[in-house]
Amino acid sequence: MSISVLVVDDHHLFRRGVIGILKTVEDIEVVGEASNGEEAIRVVKQLQPDVLIMDLCMPVMSGIEVIRHFQDLVVATRVLILTVNEEERSLYEAVKYGAQGYAIKSIDPDDLIDAIRRVASGEAVIPSNLAIKMMFEVSNLGSSAAPLIESLTSREIEVLQELGLGLSNRDIARRLYISENTVRNHVRNILDKLHMSNRVQAAAYAVREGIVQGNETL
Repeated sequence: MSISVLVVDDHHLFRRGVIGILKTVEDIEVVGEASNGEEAIRVVKQLQPDVLIMDLCMPVMSGIEVIRHFQDLVVATRVLILTVNEEERSLYEAVKYGAQGYAIKSIDPDDLIDAIRRVASGEAVIPSNLAIKMMFEVSNLGSSAAPLIESLTSREIEVLQELGLGLSNRDIARRLYISENTVRNHVRNILDKLHMSNRVQAAAYAVREGIVQGNETL
């Protein structure tokens, strides 16, 4: 099945350029576009796309405000931030409120396509140069009551260790000799048990609690 995508950016030329690239990809379908955050929320409600590609700095409503608004909506849309803003705080805020991916607008088209596929499958996409710093920051933004590792099964702990290394579902499946679908199920259970919204927060928790040493990146 194709991945449905909504592209949101206030710069018309850039937005049309991204759409033009994605229209050449067989397994990606651009179902809509918007020029500001308010339009983005309205179109997401209407079309329920798999992935929302969105800038952070937009008129009417910023990308961060859109992501925060999604917390009150029952939508399965995953968010990939595509922006020129490389400030660490923006990255922390985007991930804190539920973004699954963050990429810079200078990204290679092939890497953008790969990022969309990874985000659609539930994986995290974070620039490697900011990943570990972001992990620690996100972990400090969480609840003061640390989730109990005892709530996880031994296999879930193994998967959590791999998340802490920033590995993809495919790599985790290969290392643990299980299927990618099984990995996805374990990740879902881990997030539920640790009361976290995405795998980046789980990775941050793994690093902070010493479940894995923070010497590799996403």
